[in-house]
Amino acid sequence: MNTIKKTNILHICLLFLILGSCAKEKKKVEVQDAQLPKDTLPKMKPLDKLEPKLTANYITAKKNAIDSFYKKNWPNNSANGSFLVAKNGQIIYEKYEGYANYRAKKSINKSTSLHIASVSKVITATAILKLVNADRIQLDQKVNTVLKEFPYPDITIKTLLNHRSGMRNYAYFTDRDKTVWDRHDILTNQDILTIMATKDIGLEFKPDTRFSYCNTNYAILALIIEKITKLPYKEAMDKIIFKPLQMKDTYVFDYERDKDTAVTSYKGNKVEIGKDYLDAIYGDKNIYSTPRDLLKFDRARNSPTFLTPALQSQVYKPYSNERKGTKNYGLGIRMVNWETGQNFYFHNGWWHGNTSSYITLRKEGVTIIALSNKFTRKTYDVRKLAPLFGDYPFKLKDE
Repeated sequence: MNTIKKTNILHICLLFLILGSCAKEKKKVEVQDAQLPKDTLPKMKPLDKLEPKLTANYITAKKNAIDSFYKKNWPNNSANGSFLVAKNGQIIYEKYEGYANYRAKKSINKSTSLHIASVSKVITATAILKLVNADRIQLDQKVNTVLKEFPYPDITIKTLLNHRSGMRNYAYFTDRDKTVWDRHDILTNQDILTIMATKDIGLEFKPDTRFSYCNTNYAILALIIEKITKLPYKEAMDKIIFKPLQMKDTYVFDYERDKDTAVTSYKGNKVEIGKDYLDAIYGDKNIYSTPRDLLKFDRARNSPTFLTPALQSQVYKPYSNERKGTKNYGLGIRMVNWETGQNFYFHNGWWHGNTSSYITLRKEGVTIIALSNKFTRKTYDVRKLAPLFGDYPFKLKDE
């Protein structure tokens, strides 16, 4: 009898051990699952409102005027890149000319992904704004609450977006002192953060006291995107922007994977420009795209569902007001603000031989995109097309 009781007690103890072990294992799995990034990211949506269809007469008139400008701006087929003008999402004019690679005689076409340089900032800002809109972060949140090693306690996400942080340009503080960085090594976004945290890289000025355009701001914003989404920047951009908008020819450049296959860039005399130690940095640059993909992106940014009205109004507000003038900067967008009340929104870019111009005439529903992989300032002259569509009083001093 005693033997039976002892056996029962042993069985009961063993059962409790097994159940307890299962409960611990279940709890462990639940904790692991909780730590995995869930697909709850805010996503861009295509413009869902029905836009007025353009008449054939309107298209013909505008097309002729744009073609005249094109031939004057890039005479004798001298352009080397992509160009598009659209209204209400409908393409009025597009042109693809020159070579993605001169040696291979590979022509540029509508699917050729070109480096959009600092126009990448608009896209990085868009991902940040979607995270703000979804209450994943706040505009006035201190950066060091997201990136713990960030050494400047007064810098906010907003002052990164509008270039009022006071940080120094990473291209300068990594270039001039070998004790800070050896240019034989490829620099990464994390390297920039680590250097600022450990090498006593002082600020250029007190945060939010003035405007100073600085690529470091957007390299740090890319790290914030990674920290909040728990995804590499490339994957986060795919999930938040590129895939939802079917931007099939747009990607974030990966130095190791893409350095030998991405479209080559050239000096104005067609001499090839190689990669350097700064070519792995993303957020401020290093997105490749096409005018057609950027048109999808622009129309989505002009959708009523893009952001809440309150947040949208902050995006297009001018922040660099220390010195009176027409040129200004919002949250990831450049602007010209005339005293008449007319506003012109755009962003230009330049990296190596790549130049880019993104223009969004929000009131008129017009998108103008110009990209080139052979260095030329003529890319920026496409702003002269704005008066074709609205009251944009450009003068020589504004160019």
